Amino acid sequence: MDLVIVGLNHKTVPVAIRERFAMTADAIGTGLKHLDDYGGLREAVVLSTCNRSEVYAVVDDIRENEQALRDFFLDLAGKPAYEPAYFYRYTGKECIAHLFTVAASLDSLVVGEGQILSQVKQAYVMAHEHGATGAMLNMLFQQAIAVGKRIRTDTHIAYHAVSVSYTAVQMAEKVFGSLKGKGLLLYGAGQMARLTAQNFLGKGADKLYIVNRHLERAEELARDVGGTAVHYKEAETIIDDVDIIIASTGAPHYVVTVPRLRRFQERRKNRPLLLIDIAVPRDISPDAASIAGVTLYNIDDLEDIVHDNEAARQREAVAAKVIVDEAVEAMVERYRYLSVRPVVVSLSQQAEQTRRHFVKKARSKLPELTDDQFRVVENLSHILVRKLLRAPLQRTVEAAHTPDEAQVVRELQNVFKLDIKE
Repeated sequence: MDLVIVGLNHKTVPVAIRERFAMTADAIGTGLKHLDDYGGLREAVVLSTCNRSEVYAVVDDIRENEQALRDFFLDLAGKPAYEPAYFYRYTGKECIAHLFTVAASLDSLVVGEGQILSQVKQAYVMAHEHGATGAMLNMLFQQAIAVGKRIRTDTHIAYHAVSVSYTAVQMAEKVFGSLKGKGLLLYGAGQMARLTAQNFLGKGADKLYIVNRHLERAEELARDVGGTAVHYKEAETIIDDVDIIIASTGAPHYVVTVPRLRRFQERRKNRPLLLIDIAVPRDISPDAASIAGVTLYNIDDLEDIVHDNEAARQREAVAAKVIVDEAVEAMVERYRYLSVRPVVVSLSQQAEQTRRHFVKKARSKLPELTDDQFRVVENLSHILVRKLLRAPLQRTVEAAHTPDEAQVVRELQNVFKLDIKE
């Protein structure tokens, strides 16, 4: 069995590429249900966010099953054309290190942001509920989540971090100087939109309008944060009050189009209008930048803001990296044992059954012994079994994931006549 991850992220490709490989929750659920259709794929967890699309998998043999893994990834993304240069692939220890780094938010656009850990949890829970995880990915993701939590507890990395939504608001401040008296039209009503609304209003903004394809969700968010829900078709009626549009929906297409923006600007007499698109796939047509009075930023443009407090985060990132490295080494050792666990368990169980059998016989042949005296005999039997098993079990664990593993396991089976149960 091989552990592998295939993916792309904000460090390797721009948003124009990432949006082509974005995956919907429905597509991921369907793919996980049909995992057995992809020969050689035994387990899978899919992590798809605005900044990354990744598949973590356990395969029979990475060389033989690489095409099946690639097909699985591309099917989840709607069958875009495969471009090898866009993707990274890590196996074994490198795969473990990558996931732990992601869960620790060390690979995020905003180092230390907290949303990625909940996204890792959600990805794991979804795969587990669909029956797509087994011993290897269960162990890996449970430990990754634990590492992410420990880093947020044992370091101050989160103290210096800001969310993507807050960074978008900072971008608006950079453009306007102050947000007091400004109006925001927010597309989307999910968690990212909620955080954006709260951050925006916290900066003294005057008006907040929320548009969502499901009006009831926009109304719910508006009630919670103190904004006004607007039907998609009626956004034009309030556009005079709007200075900033921030888009964060899960739509697979543009929700803010060029014709729509032209109508907005005609009504606004081409007054400056700031557009910030933090969605992947993008919500705002990139051609919007050509419209008079419009300034457009997408999620990749937020890096200048992110770097403003980079030094403070990087100091904490060093401490976090030490925790990650230690956890990776521990995880590698656990995986080493996992591959030979069936033979170790079988030998241990056989030894215990044999010990109990002969202890029982000894009891029947030594009726004169008191309970305390016989307890000494039984304790001695435990010690003898542990002593006798130490060398073969240690040799077996040491051989795990080495060229000697198959031979050592085979010799152990033959010598002790083991009945291995996977």
